[in-house]
Amino acid sequence: MSRMREKAAQGLKAGDVFTVTRTFSQTETEAFGELTRDYNPVHYDPEFAGVRGFPQLILHGLLTAGMVCEVGGQLAWLATGMDFRFRGPVFFGDTITCTVTVTSVDQRGWAKAEALYTNQDGAVVVSAKMEGQLPRGEAQARLQERLEHGDPYNPLR
Repeated sequence: MSRMREKAAQGLKAGDVFTVTRTFSQTETEAFGELTRDYNPVHYDPEFAGVRGFPQLILHGLLTAGMVCEVGGQLAWLATGMDFRFRGPVFFGDTITCTVTVTSVDQRGWAKAEALYTNQDGAVVVSAKMEGQLPRGEAQARLQERLEHGDPYNPLR
């Protein structure tokens, strides 16, 4: 079972930390471009990327930033706001680690978190702040029930 999902069912608190790591391919960024209709040439045309100061093609920033969705989804977090800062390029084949730290949780389950994304060399490529609502009450009980039945809708279990 997902450690994140189990932690969400138990209840999150300030200081909880969750980490996901992923290596992105050119195929994934092309699929993301198709989905979002973002055909910026820095993702597709090596010469254009070079003119913009990149030694090679770069991933879509929001594809990288979207790693936080894995954490949020596993925590059943309903996001109400996200603020991303893109600090460096991500290239095909880079391995990115996204570390999410819960910074506050109130009695109603409204929470804030910060995320830091680093590449395989330890360079920060994205930072983010998020806020939203965590499962509480009936939603938290339903999440626990799902876990007891093998979390059937969660392929990351």
